[in-house]
Amino acid sequence: MTHQATTHPLDDALALQARDNGVFVGHTTQAYWNMVGPFGGITAASMLQAVMQHPQLLGEPISLTVNFAGAVMEGDFTIRANPVRTNRSTQHWMLTLEQPGPDGQMMVATTATVVTAVRRETWSVSDCPMPKVPDASHFERAAPDFPAQWLNAYDMRPVTGNFPKAWDGGGDASLSQLWVRDMPERSLDFVSLAAASDLFFPRIWLRRAKRVPIGTVSITTYFHATGAQLAQTGSSYLFAQAQAQELRNGFFDQTAQLWNAEGLMLATSNQIVYYKE
Repeated sequence: MTHQATTHPLDDALALQARDNGVFVGHTTQAYWNMVGPFGGITAASMLQAVMQHPQLLGEPISLTVNFAGAVMEGDFTIRANPVRTNRSTQHWMLTLEQPGPDGQMMVATTATVVTAVRRETWSVSDCPMPKVPDASHFERAAPDFPAQWLNAYDMRPVTGNFPKAWDGGGDASLSQLWVRDMPERSLDFVSLAAASDLFFPRIWLRRAKRVPIGTVSITTYFHATGAQLAQTGSSYLFAQAQAQELRNGFFDQTAQLWNAEGLMLATSNQIVYYKE
């Protein structure tokens, strides 16, 4: 009996066709669809994917900043990846994601910058150890709490800070902690880690226990692990936590950390999010 190979939904969503001069064409997929567009993490991962597939790539990612200038619509999109400067150990990239506007002219929906680098063995220390919590087997997978298709792409097991039991405006904390991995299972790499860095629910929903309209404006993810360390992590659960620091005048921030099950810090991220009363 023969078995036909299947593509993981994440790899399908991140499939890019290379054109000339650092131009890549992709297509949105329903597996990572949010309420009115693609899950922001998959857009961020697509931008990074263009860099990872670029023939001029130097080293591995250490920083990814994605600015959501406008909505990404269903259908084809074009990513332009330009290595604006390459040094001995670091490389700096500028990217845009474009789609046709109402008049047929290409419009920028997302911009990004990426820094890649050649890492070298040096003195290292972690000043932010992983919290001591029971492993993922002690927690149940959370059922999606609202109709967004991308939630089915992850096995999320809340430890603390899940959705409020009542949306009554009585929230008092924004901290969330959870175990998470791709669903179906997939070996970890930089693009999947970039997507996972944006999987947290809006901090204001927890802090207020009230669902208000939100939209991420900008997210920066810092990669602390090497590609080899991500490969060693494999498809195991990651421990992830996120918390707001300030919610004021229509915008709030979020700081997040992701470790593997052995306590190795893999990535940290910060984002600024718009909210509306």
